Amino acid sequence: MADKKKRILHIAQAAGGVDRYLRMLLKYLDKSKYENIVVLSQDFVQSDYEGLADSSAIVKMQRSIGMQDVKTICEVRKLIRKYNPDIVYAHSSKAGAVARVANIGLDSECIYNPHGWAFNMRISAAKQKMYALIEKVASLFCKKIICISEAEKESALEKKICKEDKLQVIFNGVDIDAYEKMSSSKIQKADLNIPDNAFVVGMVGRISTQKSPDVFVRAANLIKQAMPSAHFIIVGDGEMESEIRSYAAENGFEDCLHITGWVDNPTSFVELFDVACLLSRWEGFGLVLPEYMMVGKPIVATRVDAIPNIIVDGENGLLVEADNPDKTYEAVMRIYNDKELRDRIVKSGFSSLKKFDAKRVAAEHEKLLDSFLRG
Repeated sequence: MADKKKRILHIAQAAGGVDRYLRMLLKYLDKSKYENIVVLSQDFVQSDYEGLADSSAIVKMQRSIGMQDVKTICEVRKLIRKYNPDIVYAHSSKAGAVARVANIGLDSECIYNPHGWAFNMRISAAKQKMYALIEKVASLFCKKIICISEAEKESALEKKICKEDKLQVIFNGVDIDAYEKMSSSKIQKADLNIPDNAFVVGMVGRISTQKSPDVFVRAANLIKQAMPSAHFIIVGDGEMESEIRSYAAENGFEDCLHITGWVDNPTSFVELFDVACLLSRWEGFGLVLPEYMMVGKPIVATRVDAIPNIIVDGENGLLVEADNPDKTYEAVMRIYNDKELRDRIVKSGFSSLKKFDAKRVAAEHEKLLDSFLRG
């Protein structure tokens, strides 16, 4: 008789990068060994998990802390009782707090992946302390905390969130196979009214404070003055979009700034980039960086949090300080003017890709899951 599948109940609140990570993980976890159930916030598209998860449910989860969390915890606890999983796996900070409280006293083991610590965001010192305290208390109610970078582990140790043996680094990854099998019908420059000879600088990310779209367009303004043929692409959407468009209009390059909104195929747009940027003010990992490498693009990124774990300055990208459009402009122009540097960055990026393979992420998860699943 075949061994019974082990049941994993995944709980996730933040969409965006967490959504892509979870779908990637479910795609490559061994379906003959694991039954996967997903409990998602209202920010997810439930149908995206058809064929990936065995069952799914939507639960209202707000990012902010409030009395509504009591109802959410009760609903999640009911689902844990209903499915009686071997493991509850919480993804993102809010889901981590909800799941760990909901699982208290039940039979399931709990693991947690913050996907970037909330206390590392640019928030007030009081909020940083509050989030760190929540993480410290909640850590008592899970068996393992998965960090997606060494920087994330170091942050946990610095804040004394838990003992080191509770932390395990499983480096993030990208779906290389999916990219290699991607349809040949790709986005063309003409689709965005970009001339064929334009030098394109782009970024993929939410148009929000974390990803610094304001720094991107200020650097774009400098680049445009030095290189009139330049065009700029932002792949994403977000609450700062009107501010970004207004700045471009005020400085006379609105016709050269192209904002795609949310898309399912960001790598198709990355194909158009000559330089790819990630100018985050804080970053748990920066999944888009290996995606840029996969597509063969030279990278300019900020020297914050986990990014230097991925980008070695001058080798597989150029690092600049956060909030610095002048240095961003200088780095882009270095790549534009130095073909040897550009080629070296791209070549080094390709050689770095193996350690970012999604299949490796799944294999390391399986090893961890199997190490403490009950028989």
